[in-house]
Amino acid sequence: MLKWFKFLVALVLLPVCAGAAIALWGVLRACGTADTTWVPFLGGAVCWWIVFVFLPKPMWVYVLGHELTHALWTWLFGGQVKKMKVSSSGGHVVISKTNFVITLAPYFFPLYAVLVIAVFALGHWLWNWQRFFAWFDLLLGAAYAFHVTLTFHTLRTKQSDITSQGYLFSAVVIFLGNVAVLLFGIPLLTEKISMLDAGKNFFWATNDIFLRLRGLF
Repeated sequence: MLKWFKFLVALVLLPVCAGAAIALWGVLRACGTADTTWVPFLGGAVCWWIVFVFLPKPMWVYVLGHELTHALWTWLFGGQVKKMKVSSSGGHVVISKTNFVITLAPYFFPLYAVLVIAVFALGHWLWNWQRFFAWFDLLLGAAYAFHVTLTFHTLRTKQSDITSQGYLFSAVVIFLGNVAVLLFGIPLLTEKISMLDAGKNFFWATNDIFLRLRGLF
């Protein structure tokens, strides 16, 4: 897909970004009373932020997750991973196919947070980890904060993943990907609103924005 066409697609998707942001705000308001979830989740995020600010950044761990995310999404799209290299200064993965989702996935897909969810879901299914929910929320908050802070940290330098797709197109895809994770992850985590209702809010918020834009012309 040519960069100029991706730029046009990104422009069209800007109202969708606004609709997603409005829907996410609605979900946050609906789930704001879930203190038993938010307190440990935010506590975990703060703990990671302290580590991020005052201690050496675990770049090797981040780069490993970054390249594994490329590999995971390559497999999901039916491709093959031929080679992978990871170091604290950077890494790369050789794959048989690529597209913009595979390229940008590490910037919106929080791999370590997903692993925390997968491990806890398996443990809860096998051993009924009901009493460990607070620890789960704590670790999930730390893992998601790890993703957000180190993603922003790496984006401060020039990234070939971003330049290859175009800055505006990459920004739109990364924004929508991260909002989607929150828009459907928060209802699942807090159980204050259904994921279906979150999706409906997104649809109607976006639809309202397009109607307002059409009314301007």
